[in-house]
Amino acid sequence: MRKTLFMSLMLLLVCTVTCMAQMQDPVHFKSELKQISGTEAEIVFTATIDDGWHVYSTDLPDGGPISATFNVDKIEGAELVGKLTPVGKEEDKFDQMFQMQVRFFEHNAQFVQKIKITGATFKIEGYMQYGACNDQNCLPPTDVNFSFTGKGDGKAAAAAPAPDANKDVAASESNTAETEATAEVSAETDSVAASAATSVSGESDYWTPVIKELNAFDEHTESSEASWLYIFFAGFLGGLIALFTPCVWPIIPMTVSFFLKRSGDKKKGIRDAWTYGASIVVIYVVLGLAITLIFGASALNSLSTNAIFNLFFFLLLVVFAASFFGAFEITLPSSWSTAVDSKAEKAGGLLSIFLMAFTLSLVSFSCTGPIIGFLLVEVSTTGSIVAPAIGMLGFAIALALPFTLFAMFPSWLKSMPKSGGWMNVIKVVLGFIELAFALKFLSVADMAYGWRILDRETFLALWIALFGLLGVYLLGKIKFPHDDDEDKVSVPRFFLGLISIAFAIYMVPGLWGAPLKAISAFAPPSSTQDFNLYEAEEVHAQFTNYEEGMNYAKQVGKPVMVDFTGWGCVNCREMESKVWIDPKVRDIMTKDYVLISLYVDEKEKLPEKITVEENGQTRILRTIGDKWSYLQRVKFGANAQPFYVLLDNEGKPLNGSYSHDEDVEKYINFLQTGLDNYKKKNQ
Repeated sequence: MRKTLFMSLMLLLVCTVTCMAQMQDPVHFKSELKQISGTEAEIVFTATIDDGWHVYSTDLPDGGPISATFNVDKIEGAELVGKLTPVGKEEDKFDQMFQMQVRFFEHNAQFVQKIKITGATFKIEGYMQYGACNDQNCLPPTDVNFSFTGKGDGKAAAAAPAPDANKDVAASESNTAETEATAEVSAETDSVAASAATSVSGESDYWTPVIKELNAFDEHTESSEASWLYIFFAGFLGGLIALFTPCVWPIIPMTVSFFLKRSGDKKKGIRDAWTYGASIVVIYVVLGLAITLIFGASALNSLSTNAIFNLFFFLLLVVFAASFFGAFEITLPSSWSTAVDSKAEKAGGLLSIFLMAFTLSLVSFSCTGPIIGFLLVEVSTTGSIVAPAIGMLGFAIALALPFTLFAMFPSWLKSMPKSGGWMNVIKVVLGFIELAFALKFLSVADMAYGWRILDRETFLALWIALFGLLGVYLLGKIKFPHDDDEDKVSVPRFFLGLISIAFAIYMVPGLWGAPLKAISAFAPPSSTQDFNLYEAEEVHAQFTNYEEGMNYAKQVGKPVMVDFTGWGCVNCREMESKVWIDPKVRDIMTKDYVLISLYVDEKEKLPEKITVEENGQTRILRTIGDKWSYLQRVKFGANAQPFYVLLDNEGKPLNGSYSHDEDVEKYINFLQTGLDNYKKKNQ
């Protein structure tokens, strides 16, 4: 029952996360007017920010995230004093995504704009614009509209704040004509998408919302499920590897024999073995949950870009690798396992079996610790809150499986390979792999602090040396302290050595700038390469205007790929430089599609402002970027970039949407599926 309940809770948690909508609303601002005296006042913007998200401060460098700015549409009887000022705990860190030093707020943010009252009454209308990002994507520039009026006679001012942070309110009761005009515009925009499109181009069909049709393809859900499966199977693979280490493998037959002999009843022995395996699962899953509880969701989301954490992980993996090489042995205090073992002997029933499983976890720590540490480092830096628990679930199931299977089929024990030097070979191989992955985390810290000691070619040189030495070791030419003196090399070991050397050779062209897509997720960016002979043919959009691109596609009879992007979107540039340059991707995009790139942070002003009603709130579209951001929200139900969607000539989706995922084969399948569906529609 406990096991069933736990699995049900885990399944519920996974379903909750994977069923989240594409539209993200992680920041909630409110604005208020604080009048200090008859001549001074402050407009205060206060935000609550979801875990894992950042709201960026003011006056950031060009090429970085969106800075917070104060913008005035109308001001009477007052004037601004100074600039918009950030207030509170402001973080100042190197941002891995933007590759620059940035200032931002987490959890809470506040900005203040001072004004000087110069008349008997005053009126000010405008908006504050801000940018927000997490470690995966960014929101488009977002406006916090405001409209305030007050008196400047020194008495308590009657401020009229907007009832919602994102809703414009009529600024003055005396200006009824203006208020009625605004209401009239809002009334005409019940079909907001049609209104916005018609006011600019006269075309409305292209703006018809297709959120339901897009969600019907369920592409985003499948991607989330795939990530959960990846984490689970990564943990499962780690558990299988741990089985073949000297700390675990010899214990399996002894433990199974103990259960079968102790009970005298085969059925009871099998039940005890199942309980033992379930206890192992519970112990390691609780460890994964403890990681989340200790660090918290926000910390886990920031691990992938936090320089201190990455430096710590680098040192941790180096220590683990040295342990696997035989420099020393990582062990927990023997008193711990002795105390637990003695309590297991005194206890009875299920408690004794659970304590025996806990003893196994302590005794085998010298072998499983480095594997668990590496696994937790990997899944924690994915930014997923429950990833450690999912990874530990896979690890524990693999570790517990042999104890239950051998208890059910005792005859299998006779066919188990005997313990020997082959287990030490596994430990050494793991040492090389952990050392290689340690460099990944050092690379993040290196770029964060600007040391420039681990540029791309230096990183690749070290990886080439490591995997080359691993191949030489597997061929028996290098010995470590715990290795046997046998000169013979088994056939599997020979082929593994051959693969390792071949992988090292594969990386050699990367020293001159070759993309090496197989390891692009681990190596530093190509921009850190000093000597680069590789020049990729880039893909450029045919249109940056949605209506013009759609009309052209209709004329030439081609489907459309709409690329919602941004000038400051780093992940967009990564997709363009790592995925779009693939010859097959480039060929499909340029020959079979009309590519329309819409920049949601484009600052060019619209010919006329557009007032729209969205979710019961009045919004003003001032820039071209506002328009494209609005299109993404109302038509596709999304607001993060990069965001790719395939459409037919009528603006209907041909496939599910695609976001930041640098898997080239998956992207090709995304494009090809849309193309096939377009051909079927036209038959």
